[in-house]
Amino acid sequence: MRPFLLLFIIMPILEMWVLIRVGEEIGALPTIGLVLLTAVVGLALLKRQGLSTILRAQQKMALGELPAQEMAEGIFLAVGGALLLTPGFITDAIGFACLIPGIRHLFLGKLLSHVVVVRGPGYPPGSDHTRGSQSQPGQSQPGENRSHDVIEGDFKREDSDKDQR
Repeated sequence: MRPFLLLFIIMPILEMWVLIRVGEEIGALPTIGLVLLTAVVGLALLKRQGLSTILRAQQKMALGELPAQEMAEGIFLAVGGALLLTPGFITDAIGFACLIPGIRHLFLGKLLSHVVVVRGPGYPPGSDHTRGSQSQPGQSQPGENRSHDVIEGDFKREDSDKDQR
């Protein structure tokens, strides 16, 4: 919790300092113009990248696959768009990093390497239903650890005559 508190205190101070320094070098109006220009360019890039991500997610869902990477990219795009709308050059740099595909994929690769996928009941450990695997729930793959198999069955409750009255 403390890192976020420090971030919300330090970041605005850094942004003001950078804006003042840039304003001293190029003037107030050009500085304001640059801030507005980065917002406009960022929103155009956000629109383009967002539509591309939505189309890829729809294609994966049509194939029966989970669009996990596209969902993570959507979060990055939303954060990047919010940062680009925030006045300042530091937030703009971070926002553009979230919107540029190559840099975003580097961030996502590092982030997703720490993510654990949890599947619901009925999917054997080690099966990959997010990528269109051909195995069915309850079937195991060769060499798979079977200690967590799911056993399915039906039951019928037969009450005594006394309980039915």
